[in-house]
Amino acid sequence: MSSDPSGAPIEFCATMDLKPRLVVAFEHHRGAVPQRLDHFQLLVPDVQKACEFWMSMGFRLSEYISPDGTEDLLFVFLQRKGNPHDIVFAPGAGPRLHHAAFGIPESYHFFYVCDLASNMGFAANIEYGPGRHGPGHALFVYMRDPDGHRIELFNTHYQVMDIENEPMRWDASQSMKRRWQLPARQQWFAEASRFAGVELREPARKGDPLSLEKFVAAGMR
Repeated sequence: MSSDPSGAPIEFCATMDLKPRLVVAFEHHRGAVPQRLDHFQLLVPDVQKACEFWMSMGFRLSEYISPDGTEDLLFVFLQRKGNPHDIVFAPGAGPRLHHAAFGIPESYHFFYVCDLASNMGFAANIEYGPGRHGPGHALFVYMRDPDGHRIELFNTHYQVMDIENEPMRWDASQSMKRRWQLPARQQWFAEASRFAGVELREPARKGDPLSLEKFVAAGMR
């Protein structure tokens, strides 16, 4: 067991048991039908340092979000297996786990799992969405599990297998162009799961994202 520069714990694994794929084992499909663990997102005090460390470990930068008119790294998306991202870093008091994301196969599963969660008494656990990300264009819904950890259900969008693929840059304002969906609540930006025994550090600059609360207070324009 080790840790990265932000203090997030890392465990290295050389081998693991292979399990059968269940993509067409429809008799075992339940709920949202999660197909695989897609990615993790962490809040860290220094996104640049996290990006440099994980790239030195062999990860490739597939996407990044910068404040309009700058090249500062606000969000970074890094990958190892050809999908858009395996690990994502965003600024915030950390290190903390913002969410773990599971890939699901069909768009209707987003609505089905929300109906199912509501029917099971977990309607309040649906935190954000269903919606569509600005950068990347993927559909999503975020939920909290009974322990309070955030889970994203996500349908992946494109692949970045070729070494010639340059990192995709997104302006921060791009995420605000989804006018058909509401912004996330403030808790989505601020709350995350702590790692046991790891001290939190604040970023040098604190952001001021447009939350649902601010959007409503401003007259929903």
